[in-house]
Amino acid sequence: MKMIHTLLGFVCAFALMITLLITSIEAVTYWTPGFYEKEYRKYHVLEAVSMEMEDLLDVTKEMMAYLRGNREDLHVPTIVNGQPREFFSEREIAHMEDVRGLFLGAIAIRRGCLLAILAALALLFCSKADWKRILPRTICVGTLIFFALLAALAGIISSNFSKYFIVFHHIFFDNDLWMLDPRTDLLINIVPEPFFMDTAARIGVVYGMSVLTVFFGCLGWLWVIRKKDL
Repeated sequence: MKMIHTLLGFVCAFALMITLLITSIEAVTYWTPGFYEKEYRKYHVLEAVSMEMEDLLDVTKEMMAYLRGNREDLHVPTIVNGQPREFFSEREIAHMEDVRGLFLGAIAIRRGCLLAILAALALLFCSKADWKRILPRTICVGTLIFFALLAALAGIISSNFSKYFIVFHHIFFDNDLWMLDPRTDLLINIVPEPFFMDTAARIGVVYGMSVLTVFFGCLGWLWVIRKKDL
């Protein structure tokens, strides 16, 4: 029975790590609008697309709404080079439909992880397990394992970001719509490769802080329990 309780604890740990990772991606993508403005200025995006910052941020807002499923399509009228036009081409719209599938799929995975956590907790409570010790221990160990795996993956990717950026697209997309032309497609100009590197780094910081908070919180919990036992 103890092994089952430990297994349930690890289910909670890994599901929590995945939940925090997806939430960190969501936080950077959706909840920090100032980040986009900073990146646009850093990489001279306004000059590349011949747009005003206000118009570009409006387009970005609509794109984020689409990725979250709060907008039905990506037909976004704007002003480019002083002329009214649709920002996204048909090829870009088709590609972003695939991207939205990834975002919505991640949200579904997070929902499944939360359900797994609730189910594991319910089983621990119903079986009268010593959850006050099992949970913090398994979460600490699970956090170290999961974080080590992600750190190793991040190290591999950072060694040749361009290579693994392409590998990522080959894994998650079954077409070549992501291969945009900067001469005709504006999207590739507002999110150049360095933008993705900065985004990944920012997600890493947010995720790292959330994971460390959980880890040291569980360590503190174990320390309090140990003091009570003495």
